[in-house]
Amino acid sequence: MTVPSEFDRIARYFRPLAGPGGLNLADDAAVFAPPAGRDFVIAADAMVQGIHFLADDSADLVARKLLRTNLSDLAAMGADPLGYLTTISVPRDTPDAWFAGFAAGLAQDQAEFGLRVLGGDCTSTPGPISLSLTILGQVAPGQAVLRSGALPGDGIWVSGTIGDGALGLLAARNEVADADGYLADRYHLPRPRLGLARHDLVRACMDVSDGLVQDLGHLCRAAGIGAEVSAALLPLSGAARQLNRLELCLTGGDDYELVMAIAPARELDFSSHAQACGIAVTRIGTFKAGEPQVCVIGENGQPLTLSRSGWSHF
Repeated sequence: MTVPSEFDRIARYFRPLAGPGGLNLADDAAVFAPPAGRDFVIAADAMVQGIHFLADDSADLVARKLLRTNLSDLAAMGADPLGYLTTISVPRDTPDAWFAGFAAGLAQDQAEFGLRVLGGDCTSTPGPISLSLTILGQVAPGQAVLRSGALPGDGIWVSGTIGDGALGLLAARNEVADADGYLADRYHLPRPRLGLARHDLVRACMDVSDGLVQDLGHLCRAAGIGAEVSAALLPLSGAARQLNRLELCLTGGDDYELVMAIAPARELDFSSHAQACGIAVTRIGTFKAGEPQVCVIGENGQPLTLSRSGWSHF
């Protein structure tokens, strides 16, 4: 059986995904201009088999997670997606069906989120599979939401539920019960909260990829202030409550929800905006003057001692 070449696979699986700026994936680079009067927002993320996804995860789910984690970075900046480039490094014996599934996953989420591929690269590797994606978005000039804008007294708000991603990894490994597959689904398919972080309502924002406590700490350091979170206010799914793994929910990664600073005077407007977006949001604490650190208060009114703050790649 003849193994398709790199160029055959690009033509068969990825050229149909390309937008106009991708020039039919037939040139060395894309040619692309932002919409008039808008700023580019650019982010990049990588995923490695065995670290960010499991060896037996289906290729379509891997592709969708890769795209969605990058869309989450745009969501945190209050930006809208325009297009993306991706690099795929796989072993030479990777079956053609894997590429078909990967392209199908990208096509599904391209349709859902309204963007097209602009280019990228395919290479071979001894393993494991290594993927990266660079995403391009757009925002009105000066209206990107940054990490550094929180002020003492601002409320700490999060979208969705917290902890499902980390618990979902355990579920995908069959290490915890997950009868209906809810947790594994949350691990495999993040929900990028596009449209939520509106510049006039959200002072500071980032997505929760490495654990709530750790990522909230990034907002604190960027603003030079502290944060106090009430564990009792943490929004947990029914599945997470049943498993009762509070520390993992606070410090585990892969949620891809947003943690935000909202001025007290804008909280009602923000809640109304979130409801219009169809996104659940919860106030879990307050930013405070002081050292840039996160304090989590337990149900007994005392600070919790956590064994770690979150995930680290090094």
